Amino acid sequence: MDAPPDRRPEIDVALRRPDGASVACRVRPARLPAGLPAVVLLHGLASNLTRFTEFVEHTSLDARHELLRMDLRGHGASLSRRPISHEVWSDDLVALLDARGHAGAVLVGHSLGAQVALHCAARHPARVRGLVLIDPVFREALRPRWRRRARAAPLLAAAAATVRALNALGLHRRSLPPLDLRALDEAARRALASPRAEAEFIRRYSSTRADLRTTATAVYLQDLVEMFRPVPPPPADAPLPTLVLQSTAAHFADPVRMRDRLAGPRTTVAEVDCNHWPLTERPVEVREAIERWCGARFGAGAADASRAPRAPA
Repeated sequence: MDAPPDRRPEIDVALRRPDGASVACRVRPARLPAGLPAVVLLHGLASNLTRFTEFVEHTSLDARHELLRMDLRGHGASLSRRPISHEVWSDDLVALLDARGHAGAVLVGHSLGAQVALHCAARHPARVRGLVLIDPVFREALRPRWRRRARAAPLLAAAAATVRALNALGLHRRSLPPLDLRALDEAARRALASPRAEAEFIRRYSSTRADLRTTATAVYLQDLVEMFRPVPPPPADAPLPTLVLQSTAAHFADPVRMRDRLAGPRTTVAEVDCNHWPLTERPVEVREAIERWCGARFGAGAADASRAPRAPA
């Protein structure tokens, strides 16, 4: 599928934070700005903004929504050896909205990115207009193997703090190889031609060793801590419109418990026939589902009247 001829190029933005950190972002401006909420794309554990490269290349959402994808602090070009958490990521996200002049956004998150979206909605409820959760992980629905990891969170947090202390003394890898998830996804789809190839795909995409090649050790350990933190409940008086795209194979969580956990008056749950990586395995299906959902709720006539004044990025 070719990009529309009037599509505006992405802009690289380095968001400077008060503590001196730099957060890398890419922005696709709307082709026909309509005052609609921005769409923020949030990657998962040991990942980076290239998780959504293919999505941004082909989606029609940029017709009226500005698309923002960021390397969460600690990941990709936002490498940091300082403490990270859902609170830090949420505040970075809102600072990006401020820099781009957006009063609100639809948050689209995969796995850990879905957890970031949920925590941000609880921490900054006035800034979130809707949620798209791609394989969110709720602690109470975890399978036994991952429940054991979740219970080890205090040990993982202590290990992450120890590694950060060593980093502060100068003991760390001087560089990390880049991770291009778009290229990796294409290779994975070419390989998914047999049960054996599928097993290899799952092994590669859930490999701690592979993740640590391209992710700082302290960041990876803290990612695991944040992945399994309890998710704050949504506001009872004004539940957010939410689309959940749930993998049928449910690598981390029990699907029945997930359905029970996700039930809500403004929540739409759709199953995607794949493992834990819908954006890799079913990119067109995922993209079209998100486009339909956003179109139904934030169509051309649903302009965001509370758009904030634009600030320089």
